Amino acid sequence: MIAINNVSKWFGDFRVLADCTTRIDKGEVVVVCGPSGSGKSTLIKTVNALEPFQQGEIIVDGVSVGGLGRGLPKLRARVGMVFQHFELFPHLTVTENLTLAQVRVLGRGKAEALAKGLRYLERVGLAVQKDKYPAQLSGGQQQRVAIARALAMDPIVMLFDEPTSALDPEMVGEVLDVMVGLANDGMTMMCVTHEMGFARKVSHRVIFMDEGRIVEDCGKDAFFGDIDARSPRAREFLSKILNH
Repeated sequence: MIAINNVSKWFGDFRVLADCTTRIDKGEVVVVCGPSGSGKSTLIKTVNALEPFQQGEIIVDGVSVGGLGRGLPKLRARVGMVFQHFELFPHLTVTENLTLAQVRVLGRGKAEALAKGLRYLERVGLAVQKDKYPAQLSGGQQQRVAIARALAMDPIVMLFDEPTSALDPEMVGEVLDVMVGLANDGMTMMCVTHEMGFARKVSHRVIFMDEGRIVEDCGKDAFFGDIDARSPRAREFLSKILNH
């Protein structure tokens, strides 16, 4: 579903991604982790061209991302993205947030867009909030609306960029529950997260990054269960997050 081949990216003279190569198959859940500044969020944003890259190739469902140009909106409609800070339109109601892109990007009629949006809103447990504005919702509720909005576009892949890091601890679980449900339904997912409990429970593979490079790319059982076989940097990372 996603092929990332020797991708490199620079911010000026700083190389933020260095020869990153991996692939994600249909129905696979891959967690991307690593220390702050390791390139995790930049890597995931290259998949739907929110971040350009200077070298390499990214192919999503057979389509090369780098040369799309005017085809980018169509790609982004098929690749759902959930951000750290929700990115809902504050002046629109929940329902309007759910239907706007369906109508403008996919060309759906308002009735069809409304029906689909409300169906996914019910799926994330927020049907009763349909007429509220984002500011009237908790952070966890806003993130669940953001997930419903992405799902309403019928994506083939879901990308999550630290979706729980801006939430109060009490709200993290409600968002992770929705993500677990998606994974159990077979959604292809690439998740940048520090939630190692989620990674151990749901992911098929774990990618560990450091200084812009993919240092580890292995099954979750190997990553968490065979720590001695990991790179020194990954062992250091795991020793800190698993002991606290």
